[in-house]
Amino acid sequence: MSQSSKQTSQIAILGAGDVGATIAYSLIMNPVAGEILIVDPKEEVRDAQVQDLSDATFHGNTSTRVRAGTHKEAGQCDIVVITAGAKQKKGESRTDLIGRNKAILDSAISDMKPFRPDTILLLVANPVDVLTYFAQQFSSLPKHQVLGSGTFLDTARLRGILASKAGVAASSIDAYVLGEHGESQFVAWSLASIGGVPLDSALEKGVEIDKKKIADETRGKATAIMESKGATNYGIGGVAASICKSVLFDERIVRPVSAWQEELGVCLSLPAVVGRAGVVRG
Repeated sequence: MSQSSKQTSQIAILGAGDVGATIAYSLIMNPVAGEILIVDPKEEVRDAQVQDLSDATFHGNTSTRVRAGTHKEAGQCDIVVITAGAKQKKGESRTDLIGRNKAILDSAISDMKPFRPDTILLLVANPVDVLTYFAQQFSSLPKHQVLGSGTFLDTARLRGILASKAGVAASSIDAYVLGEHGESQFVAWSLASIGGVPLDSALEKGVEIDKKKIADETRGKATAIMESKGATNYGIGGVAASICKSVLFDERIVRPVSAWQEELGVCLSLPAVVGRAGVVRG
C-alpha cells in the first residue's frame, strides 16, 4: 500500500471503552490508516478518548488523525471494528453475553447501513463467533467481508507459552488454537512446529511439555487476567490492529480468524488467508 493510499484509508471503531481505545492506540503506534473514527453514543467518553488518543499521534512517526464519528460515517469506512457490547463480568462465560450483545449489534449495524460495498466488518465483542454470524446476517455484506478476531489471540497466547518452554522466540513457533473462542477451543497439536520441525522432534533433549496443561492454561488465560484486573484489552488491541493491517495492506497472511464455515453452517476459527477482501481463502 502506498503512503497516499494509507492516508486516505479509514478505520472506524465502534465502542470507546478500554478495548476500543487500545485498538485505536495500537493502530496509531503501528500506522495503518490515515484516519481513525471513534463511534460511541456516550459522547462525553468518546470525545475524551479522541482527545487522549490524538495526543498519542504526536510522537513523530505517524500522520494518523483521530476524530469522533457517526454510525453512518462508519458504514463508509474501509474497516469497521466492532467492540461495542456488554462487558464480561467475573463468573460469566462469553456465551452469557449473547442476548445483550446481539441486540446492541443489531442496532449498530442498522444505524450504519447502507454499507460501502467493500467495507470489512471485524467483530471483537464476545461471544465473537456467534456475533460474527449475526453480523453477517444483519449487514447483508458478503460473508467473506465479515470476520471475527476468533482464536487469533488464543493462538498468540499458545505460541508465547510454547516459546517460553522451548527457549525460542515466539515468532519461531508455528501452532494454532482453532474452533470456538471459548471453552470448546482446541490446540491443533499435529500442526505445531518450531522452525518447520515438528514440535516433539524440535524440543531439546530432556525438555518435555504437558500438552493438556498448556491447552488449559491457554484457554484459561483471559479468565485469570480478568479475575485480577477486571478486563483484557492489550492483547486483543494488538491482535485487532494486526488484522486491520493484513486487510488494508492486502498482506494475505494466514490467521486463525472467525469466519463462515459453509460445511458446518457456523462461524468459527480455522487458518484463513486474510487480505483486502477479508477472508480471501478459508
